[in-house]
Amino acid sequence: MLNGSVVTTFFLTGLPHPPVLDTMLFGLFLVIYVLTVLGNLLILMVIREDSHLHTPMYYFLTNLSFIDMWFSTVTVPKLLMTLLIPGGGAISFHSCVAQFYSFHFLGSTECFLYTVMSYDRYLAISYPLRYSSLMSGRVCALLAAGTWLTGSLHSAVQTTLIFHLPYCGPNQIQHYFCDGPPILKLACADTSAIEMVIFVNIGVVASGCFLLISLSYVSIVCSILRIRTSEGRHRAFQTCASHCIVVLCFFVPCVFIYLRPGSRDAVDGVVTVFYTVLTPLLNPVVYTLRNKEVKKALFKLKDKVTFSQR
Repeated sequence: MLNGSVVTTFFLTGLPHPPVLDTMLFGLFLVIYVLTVLGNLLILMVIREDSHLHTPMYYFLTNLSFIDMWFSTVTVPKLLMTLLIPGGGAISFHSCVAQFYSFHFLGSTECFLYTVMSYDRYLAISYPLRYSSLMSGRVCALLAAGTWLTGSLHSAVQTTLIFHLPYCGPNQIQHYFCDGPPILKLACADTSAIEMVIFVNIGVVASGCFLLISLSYVSIVCSILRIRTSEGRHRAFQTCASHCIVVLCFFVPCVFIYLRPGSRDAVDGVVTVFYTVLTPLLNPVVYTLRNKEVKKALFKLKDKVTFSQR
């Protein structure tokens, strides 16, 4: 045990729903999960195979696809077990710690990565002639490594704070995965100070990232309006719109769950599904259906596979 807790196993209650919907929800979430994994794997494969996509923007997109694939994998399989198997919500104390750490590690890394991606778009549109030197391969690698490192440290702080509390009584987590607010309700100690530290921790990271992203896009819009050709403006807006859609779909539910005042209720579970299950699926959808370069690379890959089978 991390803290001498007598609780050895937690039980995830899953999503609140009528039992008659178990099979339908299982099928729905299974299809979404498979599409998420395959879609993000496809993006990784396409970018790897097409040399035209070996640019900073797509380098960061490969990181995002990799994160989204595992972000969904951390939570959805356990959700499926709670829907399919009686008692499938059982999870050991140490497995709960691992799930919590992995979830917040990937989530905070994704948060930092969105900030880096907005900075990349700012440099590409505002300084097109100097872009290749400003965003060199070494700089890209350092920025990506920085997002993973800061995400790891951010998650480690939260995991340490929460799981060093004593857990000696109730063991039913009112959620479908191990997350901070429902776990803190089970602690056999005063959690008000820990809750405040976590609130400030998440608040500083989320608001800081969102502020930097907003500043980047204000600068981007100003730069786009200075582009003389309508075609150039349209292409720049289209590239940034894809990123903005994904960013909003990630940040808005996170703010609702972690930074709003008031009690946590069943609505939290539905909102959490949005950014843990649906947002990772949006990444391949948005970046393929709205991106001509990726669609062109997909057709090239399809032709290559068809030709090799002949």
